[in-house]
Amino acid sequence: MRASTIKYETFDHGAGVAHAGSRLATSLTLAAMSLGYGVVQLDVTIVNTALDAMGRTLGGGVAELQWVVSAYTIAFAAFILTAGALGDRIGAKRVFMAGFAIFTAASLACALSPDATVLIAARLVQGLAAAILVPNSLALLNHAYPDDRARGRAVAVWAAGASLALTAGPFVGGALITLVGWRAIFLVNLPIGLAGLWLSWRYASETTRARSREIDLPGQLAAIGALGALAGAIIEGGALGWDHPVVVAAFVGAAGLAALFIWRESRAAQPPLSLFGHRLFALTSLVGLLVNIAIYGLIFVLSLYFQRINGLSAWWTGLAFVPMMAAVLPVNLLAPRLAERIGPCPTIVVGASVSAVGCLGLLWIEADTSYWAICAQMIAISGGLGLLVPPLTSTLLGSVDKARSGIAAGVLNATRQTGSVLGVALFGSLVAAEGAFMAGLHLALVVSASVLLLAAVAIGLGAPARG
Repeated sequence: MRASTIKYETFDHGAGVAHAGSRLATSLTLAAMSLGYGVVQLDVTIVNTALDAMGRTLGGGVAELQWVVSAYTIAFAAFILTAGALGDRIGAKRVFMAGFAIFTAASLACALSPDATVLIAARLVQGLAAAILVPNSLALLNHAYPDDRARGRAVAVWAAGASLALTAGPFVGGALITLVGWRAIFLVNLPIGLAGLWLSWRYASETTRARSREIDLPGQLAAIGALGALAGAIIEGGALGWDHPVVVAAFVGAAGLAALFIWRESRAAQPPLSLFGHRLFALTSLVGLLVNIAIYGLIFVLSLYFQRINGLSAWWTGLAFVPMMAAVLPVNLLAPRLAERIGPCPTIVVGASVSAVGCLGLLWIEADTSYWAICAQMIAISGGLGLLVPPLTSTLLGSVDKARSGIAAGVLNATRQTGSVLGVALFGSLVAAEGAFMAGLHLALVVSASVLLLAAVAIGLGAPARG
């Protein structure tokens, strides 16, 4: 059995096996993983910048635009557990490369979409591929950096790469939309995908396969159905009314499918949900959920605020987000050093609190508020996010056995992307009513600040003393 494993790994590494132990190979593995996470994050801000242009070209209101965003995050959140388990079972490298290939092809399909329905379907496939990329990139990093301190710094670089993509997204997206059209924002993923595929094939070292890891297709379908029904209920609730029979039925269906998913997972030999028995794992997952509800919901409504309330073009909207997103990158690199000094959990508390203060500072925003009057608060919101993500990710990975790193990363990102789905759905419904955008934006800011403070309190009071 041992000999066959060695033979498999040697064959799968190809030319990269000779470099597996070298610093160059490790660094370029980190580069490939950063590209994988970066292209996933790029599509968050670059698509938000294009929302108004898509709406004008393809038709539809806020609800349709919510589905363009939510189709991606629903598939991302719902499939990520299976994607992590799949990487543990057959090897994170081959699964990661398959995810990159699918993401690249789906991006081309998005660019060629003739109508909103095809675009939403292509975004769904993109989300499936994103779900493959993120947990397996973390599993490969965990494999490449066995030392806790080195892993913490590698995760910070990995997160910084995503932050760079978040920063570049609005600027690049605004330029492409202005010069070429919104379809070009998806074509930019093609060279990134090809570069990531080559680097992964050439330099990444395959992980050990765990043949016993289960892949639960019925449970996976239940998760997708539950999250889709919940997001649909929240999105359509803002348009149809919360007591509409379709909305009520969607909420009931979401609850039933969620119960079915939990029941299925509880019967698995190695249920992913068993990881929540570890207090630190459970707390970091909760923080990931709450933070994404706040941050990604706000990115969605602020994009609409700049374009539909202030009348900014896609180009100027992209520029408006650059300071906010640019703040994340240097703070990502600072975060592991602060975590080494005061501890990872206190660092997470500080980050969540800073973001909450930024949200509260925006409560007085109005339709005619100067951009420069709100810029500092936007920077605080994103700076807090940049501070908490690296220690959050590294702490969660360090709380479980390395053999389960793929599924652990999957659980973390499932909770985070579930938060993204709920944030976009909830905040979009708050601003969807005719003539009520500003009131909805103010309420969204209150909700964001509240959940961020809840995250800070949860990790601050609940973490073990050495967390």
